Amino acid sequence: MSDYIENRTFDEIKIGDSASIKHTLQKEDIELFAAMSGDVNPAHVDVEFAKNAMFHKIVAHGMWGAALISTVLGTELPGPGTVYLNQSLKFLYPVTIGDTITASVTVINKKPEKHIVELDCKCINQSGKEVISGIAIVIAPMEKVKRKRIELPQVILKKPEGSWYHKLIELKNDLQPIMTAVVHPVDEPSLMGAIASALDNLIIPILIGPEDKIRSVADEFNIDLSPYKIIPTKHSHEAAEKAVQLAKTGQVEALMKGKIHTDELMEAVLDKSNGLRTGRRMSHIFAIDVPFYAKPLFISDAAINIRPSLKEKQDIVQNAIDLFIVLGLGVPKVAIVSAVETVNENIPSTLDATALCKMAERGQITGGILDGPLSFDLAISEESAKVKDINSPVAGHADIIIVPDVESGNMLYKQMTYLSQMEAAGIVLGASVPIILTSRGSDGLSRKASSAMALIYVRNKTRYLS
Repeated sequence: MSDYIENRTFDEIKIGDSASIKHTLQKEDIELFAAMSGDVNPAHVDVEFAKNAMFHKIVAHGMWGAALISTVLGTELPGPGTVYLNQSLKFLYPVTIGDTITASVTVINKKPEKHIVELDCKCINQSGKEVISGIAIVIAPMEKVKRKRIELPQVILKKPEGSWYHKLIELKNDLQPIMTAVVHPVDEPSLMGAIASALDNLIIPILIGPEDKIRSVADEFNIDLSPYKIIPTKHSHEAAEKAVQLAKTGQVEALMKGKIHTDELMEAVLDKSNGLRTGRRMSHIFAIDVPFYAKPLFISDAAINIRPSLKEKQDIVQNAIDLFIVLGLGVPKVAIVSAVETVNENIPSTLDATALCKMAERGQITGGILDGPLSFDLAISEESAKVKDINSPVAGHADIIIVPDVESGNMLYKQMTYLSQMEAAGIVLGASVPIILTSRGSDGLSRKASSAMALIYVRNKTRYLS
C-alpha cells in the first residue's frame, strides 16, 4: 500500500477505469462492526445461531461488504473529495469469517454537468463467487488531492466487564443453594458479598462472628439480617473454629472467608485433629475474567501453598482440573509456567513442570492436557508460540496456569486485578468442603461468582468426578 492517498479528478477519470481493495474477514471485524453500528442480529454475531441457521461460520452483515466498496470509492476511485449520492446493492451470497473479499469499482458513466460518476461495484470472494453487486453514484472531486496516508489507530476489543461471571452465576439453574458458614463478616464487602450471594440463591449464609460488629455493619449499610442465622463468637479465631466444626459435622457445605486473614482461617481448617483435611493437598484457584482473552483464565496456587513440592503441585494441578471439569467447561489445557520454556536444572520449576507432564502421561494426573515448562507469554499468546516455534496444544490456548510458587502467583494475580482491572473469583479445594476465598478488595460480582463456583462444585462433583 502506498504511503500516500491520491484522488482522481472528474477530468482525469475515464470510462472503464477501475480500482479495488482486498480484505480477509476476521471475527474481530464483525465484533467491531457490531460495536460501532449497534447491530446485534444473532445471525451476524452469534456463532451457535449462525450454525443453526445452516451457516458454517458467522454470517457477516452485508453492510460490511458495502463498507469495503465505500472504502474503494473514498480512497482510490475517485478518492479523497468524493461525495456519495446513491448506492444500490444486491447481497447475493453470505460472507463468512475467513473469506478473502476483493471489492472493486469500475466507471461505467460520466455526467459532466454535475461532475457525476456512475460506477459498477462488485465484491468477489476467494473462490471467484460474486457475493455483492450494484451501482454507486458519486460526485467526483474537481481539485487534485494528494496527502500522506494517515496511520489508523489500533482498535482492541474487549469483552464486557464480568461477562463470564454473569454466565457462571446463571449456571446454577435449579441447584439448591449451599449452606455456608461465613467466617467473621464484620466489614461491608464481606457481609454484602454474603448477602448478595444469598439473594441470588447461591448460598444460605450462617454468619459467625462478634454479633455486635456484624449488626453494626448491617445497620450502617441498611442490610436486613432478619432472614439469616447469626452464631455469636468473641473474636475471629473462635469464628474460624466454629465454622470448621459446623463443616466437620456436616451442618454446612462450604465456608466463606470474611474479614479474617487467610492464615488464621486456614489454621483452623488444617488442624490435624479438628480440621477439614482430606487425602488431597488444599490449594486455591482464582478464576479471572480476562477482557482481552477468549475465555476465563484459572490461576493456581496464588494464595495457600508457599513453595509447593512436586507431590503438592500434583494435587494443585488436579484440584484446578477438577474445578474446571465440574463447572462444565470441558477438558482444560493446563500450562505449567516458569521463566523459560526449556528444561534448565538451575531453575527447579522447569524440572517440576517436566515431571508433572510425565505424571499426566502416566495417569497420575487426569482430566487435563498438560504442557510445560512454558513461559507465561507462550501459555496465553498463540503469536508468541509461533514466533518461538513451540508446537503445543496448550501454548497460546491455556485454560489453567499453574505457577511455580505463591510469590509468583500472587504477584501475577495482583498485577492482573490492580493494574489491568480484572476481576478474580476464588475458592479453595482439597478440604472436605470448598472454601470461598476471595481477595479483600474483591467486588460483589466476583464474590457471587466465587459462591457460584462453590455451589456448582458441591452439587455436581459426584456427577463429573465419579
